[in-house]
Parts: sequence; C-alpha cells; structure tokens
Amino acid sequence: MGCRERAAKSELLRIVADGDACVPDPRGTLPGRGAYVHPASVCLDLAVRRRAFPRAFKAKGPFDPAAVQRFVERVTP
Repeated sequence: MGCRERAAKSELLRIVADGDACVPDPRGTLPGRGAYVHPASVCLDLAVRRRAFPRAFKAKGPFDPAAVQRFVERVTP
C-alpha cells in the first residue's frame, strides 16, 4: 500500500480501521477490512502521504496512524 512493492503476506503488517484510527494487527485476527504495508516507517509514511488508508478501508478519513507508527518503531531495529 505504501511502497506498492509485492511481498508475501507473512512479510507484511496488516492494519485495521478502528473508528478514526489505524490499528496494527500483527496476528491478522481483528475483524474488519485490512490493509497491508511493510513493517517499515518509510513504507508507512508513503501510505500516509498518498492518503491510501481511506481508499483501502473504503471509508471517509482521515485516519490517525499513530498506533501503527509506534508499533513499527518498536518492531524494526
């Protein structure tokens, strides 16, 4: 979604809309429409700049990606 590169599903981070916020779903078990990005801040920043979350969730935005950014910063070395 961010960098638009193809990758295996296991290499990507699923993100789900929860109200007006984006929530990381690393286990892939949360209900709702999901969007996939690489677990890297560069890819997430590209998705935010391109306003990709409202299109992916088919909902009106904007969505707050703060929780996903904190998760990505914690996971990536």
